[in-house]
Amino acid sequence: MSGFIAAATGFPAVLFSFLLVVVIGYWLLALLGAVDLDHHGGLGDGLFAGFGGVPLAIPLSLLTAFSWFLSLAGTVVLQAVHPATPVRVLLGVAVLLVALVLGALATRVLVVPLRRLFSVTEPTRADFVGRACVIRTSTVTHDFGQAEVTAADGSSAIVQVRMAGEGNLHAGSRVVIHDYDSEGEFFWVSPLELEAEKD
Repeated sequence: MSGFIAAATGFPAVLFSFLLVVVIGYWLLALLGAVDLDHHGGLGDGLFAGFGGVPLAIPLSLLTAFSWFLSLAGTVVLQAVHPATPVRVLLGVAVLLVALVLGALATRVLVVPLRRLFSVTEPTRADFVGRACVIRTSTVTHDFGQAEVTAADGSSAIVQVRMAGEGNLHAGSRVVIHDYDSEGEFFWVSPLELEAEKD
């Protein structure tokens, strides 16, 4: 046990040992519900590119754990070899860099399949076709009108709507979207009562 502690507190493993303690503390707080995991983001380009698509805490934790383990192994080897002090410092820096690079590569390998678990599909305009909505303007004509529609995920949006022909739509009227005009970027709507009569 004393050998493990000596390796964990020796250079360069001690740098990642400190970070590992922070990571463990973070996940304990996450288990207690004290922190939120919803934040997504990347760590930039180069070595850390490809870490996005999952909560940022996951790649940072994996990177810390992998780098700690690799630097710990390198520290054990350095302590067994007993090189001279200047050489040991240079070898320690080399172990630090290798641990960081290999840790980043291992993290990237695990993050790629994890992205599927955290992927969020944004609703498209086509998803609104067939959904009921509520008129939010005083009237709806063939060239004017807005309505509030609710997506399948519960989010709502104000969209441009139009109605062909004569109608008596006003604020609060319930209509159904039956088509999307990609050129005009608006939805064609019909009163719900009219749709019920067609059925």
